[in-house]
Amino acid sequence: MRNAVLPVLLVLLVSCKPATPPAAPQREAYDATARADARRIEADVRFLADDLLEGREAGTRGYDLAALYVAQRMRAIGLAPAGDDGSYYQRVPMLRGVRVDNGGELTIVRDGASRSLAFREQFLPGVNFNEADARIEAPAVFVAQGVHAPELGQDDFAGVDVKGKIAVLLGGAPARFDNDRRAFYSSTRTKNEELVRRGAVGVIQVQTDDEQKQSPWERSAGNWARPSMRLRGADGKGLDTFPELRVSASVSAAAAAALLSMAGHDAATLFQQLRDGKLRAFDLPGTVRLSARTTITPVESRNVVARLEGTERKDENVVFTAHLDHVGIGAPVNGDAIYNGALDNALGIAVMLEAANRLAHEPTPPKRSLLFVAVTAEEKGLLGAAWFAQHPTVPRESMVANVNMDMPVMLVPTLDVVPIGLEHSTLQPLVQAAAREAGVELSPDPAPEETVFVRSDQYAFIRAGVPAVYLTGGYRGRDGGDAKKSYQGFLHHHYHQPGDDVSQPIQYGDAARLALLNARIGRGIADAPERPRWNAGDFFGEKFGRPTSAHQ
Repeated sequence: MRNAVLPVLLVLLVSCKPATPPAAPQREAYDATARADARRIEADVRFLADDLLEGREAGTRGYDLAALYVAQRMRAIGLAPAGDDGSYYQRVPMLRGVRVDNGGELTIVRDGASRSLAFREQFLPGVNFNEADARIEAPAVFVAQGVHAPELGQDDFAGVDVKGKIAVLLGGAPARFDNDRRAFYSSTRTKNEELVRRGAVGVIQVQTDDEQKQSPWERSAGNWARPSMRLRGADGKGLDTFPELRVSASVSAAAAAALLSMAGHDAATLFQQLRDGKLRAFDLPGTVRLSARTTITPVESRNVVARLEGTERKDENVVFTAHLDHVGIGAPVNGDAIYNGALDNALGIAVMLEAANRLAHEPTPPKRSLLFVAVTAEEKGLLGAAWFAQHPTVPRESMVANVNMDMPVMLVPTLDVVPIGLEHSTLQPLVQAAAREAGVELSPDPAPEETVFVRSDQYAFIRAGVPAVYLTGGYRGRDGGDAKKSYQGFLHHHYHQPGDDVSQPIQYGDAARLALLNARIGRGIADAPERPRWNAGDFFGEKFGRPTSAHQ
């Protein structure tokens, strides 16, 4: 039978040998009182976050198995294939880059003396997708946070010239910026575009002491060999790789003084000036030698795409997204090297599938069509979403809105859901109406300073001019649960760690409620008389929005 998912998966499971011998089977808790929707979500999460899939890294066998599973789930739900050539898959061409062990140099040359930083412990070269072996030596200049925002009176390049030099900068954007502009100007892409425009030949980002406390250098440096990826163009070259910046590197907070403490400046003072909003650019004495060696290979992954056809406006599409990939196999933590990604984002995929199941079995179809896209390589820089947004399997102008689901942290019972980005477009009243219909409370973003609106797949659609909303778990605990403490605990102990697995107390009932809300939002957008549009004067609407006409 074509719709029989289980036989296909059993054949694959028998034929695929795991990288390491499987652990002894463990008794799984079974909730006999759970509703069918919660059980379906749990079943999807348990499969997608199983060790057999080896962390679902894009471009690996584990990811491909996950994509096959999702495609067959979409088939079983009754969704039509909407990928390439009548299939459920959209090909996503990429380049895979891996640092060579000790294949990089960062040496500071001053006053006839030189000091080299230690690979991994003190610095890491960036993955270079343009030159397998790149080397430069040039003067360096500190450019604060590398932000040029004249409309906000901010010019971190005032008084210095970066042409032909290596730019040294700190992350983020000024705290005085509103959340939207801070998000935009914090992005590495925005900063690199400005550096290229000014003629820089390399870039070094220095970790601050505050960043070290939030995300220890040792944790990320332990995974130095994890591959990076970029989209690959028809000419075989990487897209958005900034070849003018020939070498990039990052430096730990502990080693910041070696680069920044000189001539009346010291790293600790600069970090404090960052907090106070008083950073200024200055030239660094001497030169810096930078090199990076990278192994570059072409690789392919795939988005999984399905469609529920509408009626009156079937040529317009509401796009649901959730990323299917995670970060794969990495540095062992307590003997476990598989980064399962149960909450990030097996749960998001499962919620999207359950929303699709609800919508596919409603008595009347929606007026606009609904696309469901499980995207690849979110963890590599939103690559699958970016490819789909720029090369959709439907006409680009037909995409009216994006509803994204990423990492809903649901570890204690909650009363609410947080819709990120609600205030940017006319999606707001539609989401609010859907929440009332679903009996779900909406809460504002509890940490807008983290600028998550540009850190998940919806940002690829925003850049394509498509209004978007991003749904995540709630923060108002019930039955004595402390949702905020639970969320912080997840970020500190499990986020992008092997501990993000199904042993966590995932609240599948709350996930089913989120799926209901997701479905109601999609149906509300699909049946609305007009296409969603950016609010007048909205930053993202003015930056990326495209003209749209109202469809009655």
